Amino acid sequence: MSLGAQEAWERLLHVRSAEEAAGAGLVQGDDGVWQWHEEASPEALRLAALYTPLCLTGPGCAYAQLGQSIDGFIATRTGHANYVTGEEDRLHLHRLRALSDAVLVGAGTTIADDPRLTVRACPGVNPVRVVLDPRGRAWEQSRGTHVFTDGEARTLRIVGEDTDTGTAGQDGVEVVRLPRGESGFEPRLVLEALASRGMGRVLVEGGGATVSGFLRADVLHRLYVTVAPLLLGDGVPGLRFPGPVRMGEALRPRTRFFPLGTDMLFELDLRAG
Repeated sequence: MSLGAQEAWERLLHVRSAEEAAGAGLVQGDDGVWQWHEEASPEALRLAALYTPLCLTGPGCAYAQLGQSIDGFIATRTGHANYVTGEEDRLHLHRLRALSDAVLVGAGTTIADDPRLTVRACPGVNPVRVVLDPRGRAWEQSRGTHVFTDGEARTLRIVGEDTDTGTAGQDGVEVVRLPRGESGFEPRLVLEALASRGMGRVLVEGGGATVSGFLRADVLHRLYVTVAPLLLGDGVPGLRFPGPVRMGEALRPRTRFFPLGTDMLFELDLRAG
């Protein structure tokens, strides 16, 4: 009987080193692709190939995920985003959460989407939920949202040192203060603050401005972008950062791609080479 996807995923959840990979039955082929030592189903093989490199990245790494239309938008012009990509991409996102110590979103995403940021579509432990709220906007406008009220996972709210936190510490929400500039927090300081609290593996989930800021700060190890076969023409943009003058200066990271139903997932290894 071949190894199925469910057992394959449950093995991957516990892999963080080469020794643990070997103990789980993972081997690296001559082409560099991770696979199972035993006979495995196609889906189990895909899970090994896609997630083993992330599992082995180490205890200190940051990675981001965005789902967008072919023309580069993550939501309509009114901010409606449910859903740009399909069900298989949402399963992929939950798997990324399950492999993370913390999942991070900005104030805008918290207000617009009311995300739960928990692991529900696959086995796994909920990560710590982190809301970047430099000026207190998320708390003022959406303190009734899931991350602040449901108690399903620990929640941190990172605020500016001079921000009035109001009812800080209530409702089980922990407040962390960091210095902020005109454009918000320095991503390196955010990651250092999380690492000092035992959260070294951080998923930057959204929105586009937050992911772009972490990419621009050169602190991401991997970037996952899922492209859906739809056109919006206008809307909320995904990645935006100062671009090069010449095409030869563009970022060209090592990239792998995986079909997710009708969507296509691109994995960009920003540390390769």
